[in-house]
Amino acid sequence: MDNARAQDVFSRISSNVSKVMRGQAGTMRRLLAAFAGGGHVLLEDAPGTGKTTLAKAVAKSIGAGFNRLQFTPDLLPSDILGVSIYEQHKQAFRFHEGPVFTDVLLADEVNRASPRTQSALLEAMGEGQVSADGKTYKLSELFFVIATQNPVESHGTYPLPEAQMDRFMLQFSLGYVAAEEEVGILSDQEKQHPIESLQACSSLEEALALRRQVKEVRMSEEVKRYAVDIVRATRGAEGVHLGASPRASLALMKAAQALALMDGQPFVSPEHVREIAVPAVAHRLTLDPQAKFSGLSAASIVEGILKKTAAPA
Repeated sequence: MDNARAQDVFSRISSNVSKVMRGQAGTMRRLLAAFAGGGHVLLEDAPGTGKTTLAKAVAKSIGAGFNRLQFTPDLLPSDILGVSIYEQHKQAFRFHEGPVFTDVLLADEVNRASPRTQSALLEAMGEGQVSADGKTYKLSELFFVIATQNPVESHGTYPLPEAQMDRFMLQFSLGYVAAEEEVGILSDQEKQHPIESLQACSSLEEALALRRQVKEVRMSEEVKRYAVDIVRATRGAEGVHLGASPRASLALMKAAQALALMDGQPFVSPEHVREIAVPAVAHRLTLDPQAKFSGLSAASIVEGILKKTAAPA
């Protein structure tokens, strides 16, 4: 796949999803950057903003398998990964695959499950495999997790620890659409939900080819240093207890490469790094309690760093 064809695949998927997700062009751009970059996404937003619809639409657009898993406090790791069941007629145990064995997984309200269950999912995300009864089972090559959490309700939740937040390539919100777009949503769903008639516009093979092509996008030493300077600046920023790790630099690079490919460019520009820096870095920061009480946010800290860090010419 060359850059022109890759750009066409990106455009087709984005246009197809926009049939059911109005006014979310920026969201789709970030989501596809994480998908093509081989990472996973954490959506933090209020209920009813279209997170489930977005995940379903992406899966349908590429003809991928899709599973939705509602996280609850009583959810067990085996409910996600699968379980071995003894079969009497064979006198042997057989592993029954869990919901994680799919192409696109929606982990809804991931912060409602216990830390033990959260870690089971995040291990699968990091390793791309599941281990059970001494055997290793490979997950789908395309395996892509879209996890969600509600930032408003904290009762009965288990906030993801910093080490687990670091496993997500990007974190962002969908937000509310403009009034005109919301009226359009009402019209679209007057008789039936448009997701029911959405057809695939791409294929799994093209989606995997996108990921391979992203790796071919060049990133100069100067732009790499620019990305690293942004990440390193978080480690000494005022109000930050724990800054971003080198994993943040890798995520920033891969997401920026995907954006460049989306734009049909064979190389990453400083603008691509700036565009994706906040979704790629902010959620990895741990703020001092005093900074939180003063109203300082991780996103505003990264935005401040972007203003101070000189970009290569």
